[in-house]
Amino acid sequence: MSGLGLPAMGLATADGARPPGRAMSVEHGIEIVSALDAFEALRPEWDALFDRAAMPQQLFQSHSFLSHWARHYLDRSMTLHIVTGRQDGRLVMIWPLVRQRRLGFTLLQFMGSPVAQFGDILLDSGTDAEALVDAGWAAVEGSGADLFLAQKVRADSAFFRLPSVRQPVAVECQQAPFADLAVRVCGDGPGSAYSPRDRSSHRRRLRRLAEHGALAFRAFMPGAEAAKLAQQAIAFKLGQLERGAILSTTLADPRFAAFFQDCAADPASALRISTLERAGRPIGIDLSFDCKGKSFGHVIASDPDCEREGIGGVLIHHVFAAAKARGSSAFDMMAPADPYKLRHADGQTGVGNQAFAFTLAGRIYCDAVLKHVRPWAKGMVKKLPAGLLRRFARTAR
Repeated sequence: MSGLGLPAMGLATADGARPPGRAMSVEHGIEIVSALDAFEALRPEWDALFDRAAMPQQLFQSHSFLSHWARHYLDRSMTLHIVTGRQDGRLVMIWPLVRQRRLGFTLLQFMGSPVAQFGDILLDSGTDAEALVDAGWAAVEGSGADLFLAQKVRADSAFFRLPSVRQPVAVECQQAPFADLAVRVCGDGPGSAYSPRDRSSHRRRLRRLAEHGALAFRAFMPGAEAAKLAQQAIAFKLGQLERGAILSTTLADPRFAAFFQDCAADPASALRISTLERAGRPIGIDLSFDCKGKSFGHVIASDPDCEREGIGGVLIHHVFAAAKARGSSAFDMMAPADPYKLRHADGQTGVGNQAFAFTLAGRIYCDAVLKHVRPWAKGMVKKLPAGLLRRFARTAR
């Protein structure tokens, strides 16, 4: 920070502690929030910063989303390490991070994993952004952590908006497809982006589904009924994965379903639920979040017993129509860019996992774990027999 020509002083924390690390400029009002009650006390200022400065895809950095996350995922293995910056006393920057010990290494990560789909910082555009972000980086580097895992960071994020001298290790790159609802929706069905054959096929699927009972498309705001549907959606998804011999420890973790139930029951939540019902019973359920004129699809699932009837293709058109009716102009299907998503996509946004090593131990973690052990483990899982994967899935559940 000496290059900024600013006076330096010790780093302050919201709960009174003074962690070791690099000195910081008092002009940026840098604090580290490590206590849960201090995080909750920030809600009014956090919400104000989010309202005036956040981009739609930063919904996963909203206080509401992260408060629900903390209720279910913040455990004894991690502590909050939220870097905040103030200008003239006003909160203008937030790095929502957690500190965790893993395999003997100390890591910093964005809050929200594994339910948050994008990691980012909140930054008021009206500030001296470059100096402020540099002050944030100094606080992160001076935290005593071995490395910072910046996971699921979009190419259009605030985190990478400004140039930085920090050299990350690129761990993984993916694409997040999105749909332009203006061309994807016409009434309650497919829009002009689809061929006449696609639209005809959609009508044919509807007729076939209706042969076994009257169809109904419904949309739900948060509440008690929405909470039950959220639980059912996760059950559907787990059933789908088990039948496909796909192991997902994230979805199998009971906290995943509990998180979505919690969001679905909260009237202030941004979660929106759409269903495809037949004979009064849901056979397809979508869990999406709305933020500032855009929707973000998180979980879309159909009844495993009805999966061969093409419910998924019908449901996604209803989900698009419901999002457009709520005022959304685009629907982000998020990473990875699976083939079924690309059939409905009008563009893609890059999403990457990157690591920043601060110590020799951090560089060892990057080289050994991120570059070699993790890819090897993922590859081995894919080679396991389907029957064994299904058994693992049932055990995880």
